[in-house]
Amino acid sequence: MRKKRTNDPEGMRRRVLDVAEDSFQAHGYHASSLGDLMAAAGITGGALHHHFPTKKALALAVIEERVAAAVEETWIAPMRAAPSAREGVRSVFEAVATELEQQGFVRGCPLNNLAHELSLADPDFRSALADIFAGWRQTLADKIRADQLAGGEAGTDPERFAALTVAAYSGAMSMAKAAQDASILRQCLEGLERVEPRPPT
Repeated sequence: MRKKRTNDPEGMRRRVLDVAEDSFQAHGYHASSLGDLMAAAGITGGALHHHFPTKKALALAVIEERVAAAVEETWIAPMRAAPSAREGVRSVFEAVATELEQQGFVRGCPLNNLAHELSLADPDFRSALADIFAGWRQTLADKIRADQLAGGEAGTDPERFAALTVAAYSGAMSMAKAAQDASILRQCLEGLERVEPRPPT
């Protein structure tokens, strides 16, 4: 008997995103050819272009769906659930460092990797990446404001705290990737924790 053909467009779309996300992180956007992506996903050019008319459309979907989700899972959800902003930051740095040590290699921050490669390549890429950074910083700033309403962090500027934390993490991940050494995250966390709130004037 002939095997019945299954029609699963959403499953195919997810498979393409899986393959593209992995390739963009491992090799970069520019080094990932559509031919290689189609071969890895096991689909035809027609099937790919049905979901993603261009390589740019595919990359934007990876940024808006997969990279944004990674930041949500790694940073935003844990920060919202944390007892305080500083405890949330500490737990994220520690969790990521532990995961990378267990993994045995460092690919870097997915957002950071694509920001380095694509921010100057296209305004749509830059806007999509900037929106994720902005949401990340907003979550951190909002957590500090919540701490202040609860009576803590009186001398902390929420926006500056958020910018410093994102910069520290992004820089730590870049250095960890270059050195293939996740302990750099703990070193950066230690320095970040020494930045004390300034007393209110």
